Amino acid sequence: MRITDLISLCFENLRRRKGRTALTVIGVVVGTCSIVVMVSLGIAMNVGFDEMIAEMGDLTKIDVYNWGNQGKEVKLDDKAIAEISALDHVNIATPIYNARYLSASILSGKSNRYQMDAYNIVGMYPEAIQALQYELQQGEYLKDAPGSGEIKKVPVLVGQNAGYNFMDTKKRRDNYRYPGMTDAKGNPLPPFVDVTKDKLILKTNVNDTTDTSLKSLEYELEVKGVMVEDYQKGYVTSAGIVMDLNMLKRLEAEYMKANKIKDPNYGKTGYDNVTVKVDNIDNVTEVEKKIQELGFSTDSMNSWRENMQKQSQTIQVVLGSLGAVSLFVAALSIVNTMTMAIYERTREIGVMKVLGCGLSKIRSMFLIEAGMIGFLGGIIGIAVSYTLSFVLNHFGPALMSMGLGSMLPMFGSRVSVIPPWLALIGIVFSTVIGVLSGIAPANRAMQISALEAIRHE
Repeated sequence: MRITDLISLCFENLRRRKGRTALTVIGVVVGTCSIVVMVSLGIAMNVGFDEMIAEMGDLTKIDVYNWGNQGKEVKLDDKAIAEISALDHVNIATPIYNARYLSASILSGKSNRYQMDAYNIVGMYPEAIQALQYELQQGEYLKDAPGSGEIKKVPVLVGQNAGYNFMDTKKRRDNYRYPGMTDAKGNPLPPFVDVTKDKLILKTNVNDTTDTSLKSLEYELEVKGVMVEDYQKGYVTSAGIVMDLNMLKRLEAEYMKANKIKDPNYGKTGYDNVTVKVDNIDNVTEVEKKIQELGFSTDSMNSWRENMQKQSQTIQVVLGSLGAVSLFVAALSIVNTMTMAIYERTREIGVMKVLGCGLSKIRSMFLIEAGMIGFLGGIIGIAVSYTLSFVLNHFGPALMSMGLGSMLPMFGSRVSVIPPWLALIGIVFSTVIGVLSGIAPANRAMQISALEAIRHE
């Protein structure tokens, strides 16, 4: 008997007992659906955790600090940054540097009427600005600044609302403007300075006004682009200024020289912290461990993510176990159905044996029937699961908000998520359960005596 004949015979046997078969399949559908939907709730929770953490910051970013991990003495200098940059899966590593000794103001307008304190200047490697996904509203990203020669113009990127930091020094009242400010007629008021068009001068402050030998320095700022405000990237994208790290260090060094500031430890202690961009979220843990092995302390959103994932996995196991109870009941139903089929077909089994049908073929016939019940129940169960998932995602949040209130964001934008791999596992699992449930009845069919089976009414 060929395998195709066995399959055709199995289909015919199931069709003849369609009522009992339908009830058994329904049991498998309920079991499969229970497991898949329960696990999908845990997966959705995991996705929700990722969405929540992503809103708090970049999941592929690691902050490295200039103090030792487990008490090690380390220095986060350019050599250490080069070593970190050379690690596998690291896209970029850059300090986000605030000058310690640079005191200055930014001037604009006729007779330097408009002024702002230059406290929010940040230096980083130009290639890191784009790698860290600082989005530009207009203009272009920075290029490497020249390492020598007189500084005439300083290329910079400015925050989206940097113009609102300027103060009108000729007014005692209403000398500041802010985003969204309107006049008496409700018309929006622009900032005093258009940073993309007006001339900007960076003027350093004199450290000691009583010392006439000290001098102030002036540099023209050349605005190359305007950054889109994104507080995940920091306040600098809103009202700050970004320039080439080496350029900022040159400005600081010139300021210290002009103001006779001496610090024997300047440049020797390393940067306070460095930001590392990893190519993929799945590689963050590996990179973070390697950086820690170098002796540095680190921090990333991935540690939060891992803790939440552990909680989510525990919940998935609990929910999946609850669903497995239903599938276990369905397995018992398959065993009962196949056992009844053997009693009803005892004479048929005897005839098959007398005609020379091998025991393995008889066993395979019942195993295939049981597997078909599991497979059919799995297919329908997955279809029902996707339907329930659709209903939960469209109507569940409204219902959940009535009971969970502020806890709803923990579940993310979806209540249920069924990835393709879960659907495939559901079908395979239900089919395997069907086959396993048919083993005992199939073995019973093999043990039936041919002569007794023929005499059976």
